[in-house]
Amino acid sequence: MMKAFTRETSTAIAIPGVNCDTDQIIPGRFLKADRAQGYGQFLFHDIRRDEHGEIDPSFPLNRPGADAATILLVEDNFGCGSSREGAVYALVDHGVRAVIGPSFGDIFFNNALKNGLVPVRLAAEHCEALADYLTRFPAAEVSVDLEAAELVLPGHLGIHPIAIDHFARDCILGGLDEIEMTFTFMEQITAFEKDRMASHSWLDR
Repeated sequence: MMKAFTRETSTAIAIPGVNCDTDQIIPGRFLKADRAQGYGQFLFHDIRRDEHGEIDPSFPLNRPGADAATILLVEDNFGCGSSREGAVYALVDHGVRAVIGPSFGDIFFNNALKNGLVPVRLAAEHCEALADYLTRFPAAEVSVDLEAAELVLPGHLGIHPIAIDHFARDCILGGLDEIEMTFTFMEQITAFEKDRMASHSWLDR
């Protein structure tokens, strides 16, 4: 079940790389794994390791305390490439609640919304300013306030609007997928069908 999201406040980890595609987020060979065991263990599997397959301590998510962050700052065109939903599963299973970046792959963006991961589009200059701030103040916190539709950045970096489709936003706020959200309207649906059958009785023949 999707986890409800209203406001998330956390340190943020900057992930380097323009055009970080879904195969970098989770290599395709891991998609046969049982999701019940969690895809978080495969997140950025190859790019967080060196040429010998060993954990690279310089990769942002490998640094002490980084695993506690629930917000990522990414670069342009994050999540491009194949349409694998497993890329979103890997982020969600790792505990990531929101991803901030200048732009996202279209399919990744929509998959994120359907799985309770909030993708926040933020102008490139503001992303660069945030990345610089986090370099100087790694303990700084960022707030993604979905209820208020606001991204609250640390220091002097200000507050920025979050633009997300209203239906998707309502689903995520309630922790409901599209089918579960539809069920919340069952009373109205039942009333509509009753009125429709009363005015179009021939439909029941």
